Amino acid sequence: MKLLLDQDVYEVTARFLNELGHDVVKVSQLGMSRTPDEENLVKALELRRIFVTRDRDYGNLVFVKGICAGVIFLRILPSNKDEVHEELKHVLETYDHNDLTQAFVVVEVRRHRHRKIISKK
Repeated sequence: MKLLLDQDVYEVTARFLNELGHDVVKVSQLGMSRTPDEENLVKALELRRIFVTRDRDYGNLVFVKGICAGVIFLRILPSNKDEVHEELKHVLETYDHNDLTQAFVVVEVRRHRHRKIISKK
């Protein structure tokens, strides 16, 4: 899976995804650590990567502003990282890359919500 990680994603999560064999790029590697959220989503679209974040504001960008990029929103804290990582692994094994590029997925402890993005065009 090709993923673009927001600057707020824990380093332990980046390592976890790498260890699972996913193609992980961090926004910091692209010189975009301080880039506005909207530009991060556009970059994910350009690179054909699924955007992974801990910032709930991306839901507004996807569903209100209509930026149809695939997002995985992690509801993760240091205290629940192992359980959220297990659910994240489950999500990445359940859905294919094309499906995730057209969805907003909220990953929590032992559950996730998958919502298909419908383009307003």
